[in-house]
Amino acid sequence: MELRTLRYFVAVAEELHFGRAATRLYMSQPPLSRAIRQLEADLGTTLFHRSASGVSLTPAGTALLAEARTLLAQSDRLRTRVAAAAGAASLTVGILGDSTDPDISRLAAAYRDRHPNVEVHIRETDLDDPTCGLRTGLVDVALTRGPFNRTGLHVHRLRADPVGAVLRADDPLAARETLTLADLADRRWFQFPPGTDPEWQSYWNAGTHREGPVVRAVQECLQSVLWNATIGLTPLTNHNPGPEFAVVPVLDLPPSPVVVAWSENTPLALSFLQSAKAIYR
Repeated sequence: MELRTLRYFVAVAEELHFGRAATRLYMSQPPLSRAIRQLEADLGTTLFHRSASGVSLTPAGTALLAEARTLLAQSDRLRTRVAAAAGAASLTVGILGDSTDPDISRLAAAYRDRHPNVEVHIRETDLDDPTCGLRTGLVDVALTRGPFNRTGLHVHRLRADPVGAVLRADDPLAARETLTLADLADRRWFQFPPGTDPEWQSYWNAGTHREGPVVRAVQECLQSVLWNATIGLTPLTNHNPGPEFAVVPVLDLPPSPVVVAWSENTPLALSFLQSAKAIYR
């Protein structure tokens, strides 16, 4: 059985409540319930008595709890020793400068709970480097968006977000409920600096050569919209940019993927990936 499943079991066994255990694990309740039922099916026994009054351990569940705690403690010690042997007492995480992702705080809490002795350094980068310094060795792992050139990198998609056009509030298109790329075809779009990953630039220009001012950061994008009526794009999960702007969904633009990227399979980088997969499920 997977260690992750054992962690799920221990949380439920200690909380004796699926809802509280799900909150503790930074996940929703349905996948937690499914994981426990699958564990019971794998073991061929019932681990919890479930009733309207609550949850309690069966004798089999009580026996497993003691063993599971021992195994998890051994796993945590092993992970720490391997990381220390690899000289990785810290982890540098690159985050794209557009990030207002509400799941980041949950991921930080989950990773901190799993690795309380690991110092995590955050490097926030501008929009002209979607790998957040990964290729130049400035970070160990990147929590970022695609698409970009994946050569030499490991990339795992966590989620995909629909995208909208950022317009000035007085723009004639701002009152529309939705837009298509054809509605925006004759407008100026922001550009990234020369040397920016071509796949990244192409996505934010909807696969077509565009003309427009060069920007490097989210605030520069917004100011370009404000001053020049430039078309900007943003994932719809991001916060409202303010009353001066309107964000209108673009129906025919592919969603923007949220990804974890890393170059080396170090224990801490892989553990970060596992934590992210659990949070972004």
